[in-house]
Amino acid sequence: MLTIGQVATHLGLTVRAIRYYQERGLIAEPERDSSGYRRYDAAAVAALIRIKTLSEAGVPLARIEELMAAEPEQFHACLAVLDRELAARIRDLKLRRERIAALGTGDRLFLPEAVVALFDDLRRIGASDYAIQIERDSWTLLSAQFPDEVAQWAQAKRGGLADPAFQRLYLLIEEIADWDRDDPRLEAVADQVNALGGLQDPQANGVEPILTVDATLSLITAHAGKPLPAVKRLFELCLERTSNTGH
Repeated sequence: MLTIGQVATHLGLTVRAIRYYQERGLIAEPERDSSGYRRYDAAAVAALIRIKTLSEAGVPLARIEELMAAEPEQFHACLAVLDRELAARIRDLKLRRERIAALGTGDRLFLPEAVVALFDDLRRIGASDYAIQIERDSWTLLSAQFPDEVAQWAQAKRGGLADPAFQRLYLLIEEIADWDRDDPRLEAVADQVNALGGLQDPQANGVEPILTVDATLSLITAHAGKPLPAVKRLFELCLERTSNTGH
């Protein structure tokens, strides 16, 4: 017969833990002996060993209570359920690890390879981080809405970037952010945009919008953190030209 301190030392438990198990009803609190000490017999020590083993295996305390009162057949059935739950948790943790590892791939986690390659092209021609962030947001929206088409569109834009005139125009658009709405140079820029294909008005062509002019302007404005009247005016001029020519 052992005192609570002796049991705690022998099993590697704390006195507080043993008393807590008693409060939860996992083991009975022993009677005091003639000296006033509570003595734990072999059955109580064996029960504490089972509790400790289950706890170290990760079994929740509420389940330990269930298992301690279970018959052998029920005990094994409960362990089988716990094993399946643990296997599911392991699968979930593995999936989370894979997702965390994938974050290291940057844009490739969210976007097709053709879009990521487009960003590399833009960096090579001298596009700013600001411009590429706008592109990233735009293509992320497109990828969510049109996952099957977006790679083809990105590849088409990469083809356009092979044209030096398109490159110059692309870099000029960012510069326009600092112009006034009434800057006369906007007329010439609008002509350049339209000469290279112009801004498409999806509604005018009777097709589903891809990324509307308003949405694009909103993205640019959001990143700039201020109104961009010259950029808005450029878009208006381009659409006016498209409408006037019937394209």
